[in-house]
Amino acid sequence: MNVGQTAEIQTTNGTRSRKKRNLWLKIIGGIVGALVLFMGIVFVVNAISNEVEKKKIDLYGQYVNVDGKKMNVLIQGDGEPTIVLLPGQGTPAPALDFKLLIDELSPHYKVVAIEPFGYGLSDETKKERTTENIVSEIHEAVEQLGLDRYVLMGHSITGLYGVSYVNTYPDEVLAFVGIDSSVPNQPGMDVKLPLKSMQFLQKSGLMRLIKKGSGDLYESLAFDEHTKEQMLLISNQLTSNPTMMNELRHLGSNFKNGEQLTYPSDLPLLLFVQSNNENNKMWIPLHEEQVKQSAQGKMIPMEGSHYLHHTKFKEIAKEFMAYMEQIQS
Repeated sequence: MNVGQTAEIQTTNGTRSRKKRNLWLKIIGGIVGALVLFMGIVFVVNAISNEVEKKKIDLYGQYVNVDGKKMNVLIQGDGEPTIVLLPGQGTPAPALDFKLLIDELSPHYKVVAIEPFGYGLSDETKKERTTENIVSEIHEAVEQLGLDRYVLMGHSITGLYGVSYVNTYPDEVLAFVGIDSSVPNQPGMDVKLPLKSMQFLQKSGLMRLIKKGSGDLYESLAFDEHTKEQMLLISNQLTSNPTMMNELRHLGSNFKNGEQLTYPSDLPLLLFVQSNNENNKMWIPLHEEQVKQSAQGKMIPMEGSHYLHHTKFKEIAKEFMAYMEQIQS
């Protein structure tokens, strides 16, 4: 093969390489362009949907002034004692999420469902979401409502905030009732959460897309259709808002600071606990240790999801009433 033939072959090979490279660049460019277009459409649809849906949210409850901002509370029933009801972390519309349980309790008790800042129809806040600040704000709402003696009842993270609350205001709380409530010394709470990714999913509109693909989360539950719709509308507005993100940012330190806290021995303590928690085999033993802290401690295991009040609301109300009769007799 002479020099001319070699040069011709090299030129041919070079041309083919450039064509292949250009083809791949076009393919990659096309994929990137399609992704950018897709993300743009998702973002615009989400922004428009948020504005439209915001107008469809029905007001409920009433506002109380806390730290110069509006905190929403729902009051139902007028019996005694009063129950102050607090949500789990990240529950978008607490007063609606508790509706099934509230409807069971309110014929017998006055139920006050509080939506902390960043939740439901309450304002957001820039104040750090430490346990101390959250507990202080909830207490200020309770004071604004003129409540001085009440049962504190709550779901999930309320187990952490609640143990701090009852130690801070021991003369006000008649009893603490936990609904699959957190335990201050539970393991694994120092994990680093992907907060930036969560915010990106929400702001980009991808979270809305994921929810649509996940189907109706409330489909098999006893909520009426209007309540289901309202919870979804509020969830689309609030999920991953700055106040909730700040609370998640403080999650590890809040648990660390509260891990030595215990309930007062003279405080009646009733814990409804998920019996089939596959992710934490120590869930039942941890709560068994907690009820031993109280001279009137009682634990009731229940099979179901973490949100026991979605499916076991009748049983929770019945057991609570029986417990109250027992400790008051």
